[in-house]
Amino acid sequence: MFLQETLSTIVNYLWLLLTYFRLVKRKRNEIVPVSVNYHFTRKCNYSCGFCFHTAKTSYVAQLNDIRIALRKLMLKGMKKINLSGGEPFLYPVLLGEICKFCKVDLNLESVSIVTNGSKVSERFFKKYGVYVDIIAVSVDSFDEETNVTIGRGKGNHLKQLHCVSKWCQSYNVKFKLNTVVNRFNHLEDLSQNIALLNPFRWKCFQVLQVDTENVGEIAKRNCAEFLITDEQFEAFCRRHEHLPCFVPESNFLMKSSYIIVDEYLRFLSKGDVYRESASILDVDDIGSLLESTDYEHNTFIERGGKYDWTKESACGSSDLEF
Repeated sequence: MFLQETLSTIVNYLWLLLTYFRLVKRKRNEIVPVSVNYHFTRKCNYSCGFCFHTAKTSYVAQLNDIRIALRKLMLKGMKKINLSGGEPFLYPVLLGEICKFCKVDLNLESVSIVTNGSKVSERFFKKYGVYVDIIAVSVDSFDEETNVTIGRGKGNHLKQLHCVSKWCQSYNVKFKLNTVVNRFNHLEDLSQNIALLNPFRWKCFQVLQVDTENVGEIAKRNCAEFLITDEQFEAFCRRHEHLPCFVPESNFLMKSSYIIVDEYLRFLSKGDVYRESASILDVDDIGSLLESTDYEHNTFIERGGKYDWTKESACGSSDLEF
């Protein structure tokens, strides 16, 4: 009897030990959304031919729903949010209130905005700049004709770019540049102009095909004429690698290294297969939704996804209205 009880105790102990190790392993494999790209709108006033988040809908979630979803992400480990579009500055008040909520209520380390720059105003900086760590402006060429060919504006893109750069400096916001390397700019040498603008970080992406967005039967754009080879992208990188701010990102590094949330507050997979999850609002624990994405944390680290993304600032605002 004693032996039977002892064996039963040992079995129960081993089962508990096995369960513990399974839970530990599962915990280690859980996806933590350290950095999240939230595309809260698909609307844009530009028409870049290679865009891979196109205007399929005009939907924008209510601020309260956005707050609920972002709080869930923060509780799951989000430290940085990247607010993008479409063009986020088409909704300056909503954009500013999201920034304020993320900094004041969620206490995130970093709030970043990606914009084409055309709708940015000094008024935004005066009211909401204190809640923004980084503004990244897209610039693909310093030849306005090339910008027009790409679909980035109608010839006044560069003038506004310099305005945003000065405002960032004046209001203590880190200034970043993004460039999509494509068939119309891959032979350019942007070094001198980039050095003059002096961004703390210059991300250069190889133009990417994304099914249903810029390639495929239901896509609103066709990026075929913009595509370049890996060798052409590497040549562009060699031409600019001497710049301290230069950060290249090939197609390989882009795929599966981003956690993307769309305007319906769903996770998107944009690697080899385009996929949408259920809404973050519809579940209590977003872990299962994260696990359904194609996100790979190792690739996120490899592409330099974690960097010095925080500025020192105090919270405050003015009463300026839009």
